[in-house]
Amino acid sequence: MRRSGRISAAALALALAAGEMAQASDDCTQDAMVVFDGSGSMSEMGFNLLDTPRIFEARRAVREAMPRIAPFRNLGLIVYGPGARDACSNIDLRFLPEPDAAERIVSEVDALEPAGDTPLTAAVMQAAEALEFRAEPGAIVLVTDGKETCGGAPCQLAAELAADAYDLTVHVIGFKVRGEHFSWGEAGEAEYRNGTTVARCLADRTGGTYASAETVEELVDALDDTLGCRLIGALERRRG
Repeated sequence: MRRSGRISAAALALALAAGEMAQASDDCTQDAMVVFDGSGSMSEMGFNLLDTPRIFEARRAVREAMPRIAPFRNLGLIVYGPGARDACSNIDLRFLPEPDAAERIVSEVDALEPAGDTPLTAAVMQAAEALEFRAEPGAIVLVTDGKETCGGAPCQLAAELAADAYDLTVHVIGFKVRGEHFSWGEAGEAEYRNGTTVARCLADRTGGTYASAETVEELVDALDDTLGCRLIGALERRRG
């Protein structure tokens, strides 16, 4: 049985000392799973209007965001893409939700070498199972560059989760998602650059947030918004 969500003792003491505990969102007490896209497209560069591989900037964002998020809720990690199995079977539960997981998440993402296809639907389902979604509240944050390439049906899964979950919210962050077709000209480039992942319906059907991120700063903000809580902002303001 997984651990129930708890704000860490150090964070709790700091919050009480600051007199800001009333600012905490209920979501901060829920365990969360991060589902991280490690497929081969995360290493693309030189086309798709990408100056550097997506994974470089994703690592930077994770290093910045996780140390201030992890003290306030239990986090776990699933990575899909790289692995020794067939390309659509590489879904790796790195660890279940645990306290103060920032260092572990940063280490896993820093060591990630993108490869393989994109079984994002199956990965989200595995995250839901890890959270015991039929009996326990929880949250999933999917970080993906867009497509499902392994035959999964994210919108069908969204309907099933919405119907069967006790209290599960799926947030989706589309990181440097590209459209299906590129066309020349300013309007065509803008449309291509502002693609939307097919996984958006996972957020729409479960009451989650869909965020589009094109830069490191936008990805940091999206991680803060989906995994963080009001307590974090309150404490940051208090320290300032």
